[in-house]
Amino acid sequence: MLQRPRRNRKSEVIRQMVKETHLTAANLIFPLFIVDGQNQKTEVSSMPGIYRYSIDNLLREVESCMNLGLKSFDLFPYIEESLKDKYASESYREGSLYLRAIAEVKRNFPEACVITDVAMDPYNSDGHDGIVENGVILNDETLEVLGKMALAHARMGADIIAPSDMMDGRIGYIRQVLDDNDFQHVSLMSYCAKYASAFYGPFRDALGSAPKAGDKKTYQMDPANQREALIEASLDEQEGADFLMVKPALAYLDVIKLLKDHTDLPIAAYNVSGEYSMIKAAAQKGWLDEQRTIAEVLTSIRRAGATAILSYHSKEVLLNKWI
Repeated sequence: MLQRPRRNRKSEVIRQMVKETHLTAANLIFPLFIVDGQNQKTEVSSMPGIYRYSIDNLLREVESCMNLGLKSFDLFPYIEESLKDKYASESYREGSLYLRAIAEVKRNFPEACVITDVAMDPYNSDGHDGIVENGVILNDETLEVLGKMALAHARMGADIIAPSDMMDGRIGYIRQVLDDNDFQHVSLMSYCAKYASAFYGPFRDALGSAPKAGDKKTYQMDPANQREALIEASLDEQEGADFLMVKPALAYLDVIKLLKDHTDLPIAAYNVSGEYSMIKAAAQKGWLDEQRTIAEVLTSIRRAGATAILSYHSKEVLLNKWI
């Protein structure tokens, strides 16, 4: 045999030399949950090792991550039911928990990249990403709320705004609002291919944001569809998106690859709560090697074409030197 591929696998040095996919801290984004109060750190019951932080403890957690080289954070709020209404007015109210959190992180860590979530569901009394009228999600009326939310985030110092609502036309609408208010420098990371997935359960537990009635299938994508993602990606790119995101990641590696092959924009992928919790549960049972499994999952997402990976594993892989 003239060709023996195993020769390039015979030692760790050679394996590293020919390694095709590299994953570093620069590729990772750490999602963080925020709760009101002081000195709060409460574990999410369905996500072992993941916590809701009050702003004071949030700052300590960000500092700990920054010391590991992890510098990008996506913030998500847990909002009390009494503050929720049909129009998600708490999402852009001056002095709200989320806006204070953005401002405090940027004030204390100006070098950090703060990514913010634009969607109504954490603040909406109906638990949906848009305004609900007679059981119908109103697309165009929702855009006005999303624009107010995005503008409020930009004013607090957000570096990247990530609309996750899946309303038609929201990227163009938000881009116009930001540009009209001199926030041309603020980036948009569009959840362009967000699927109506069963993997979101623990996240909704963390935020208390599950729909009160119905489901999200009229605006989130059908898991059976792949090429539909190209339509969404093309529209968002034309409307001014700076990043295109696929969510979830692990069950949609083909979609990540598809978008990577059809756009020059960087691709982000969300390694979602259900994917995280499955590994944690199996590892606790001793059914999987946790370190190797997490490294393999993150590498597969990177190999598929994701430049940025939102993952709840982000801190632990750096802390334990698993990548």
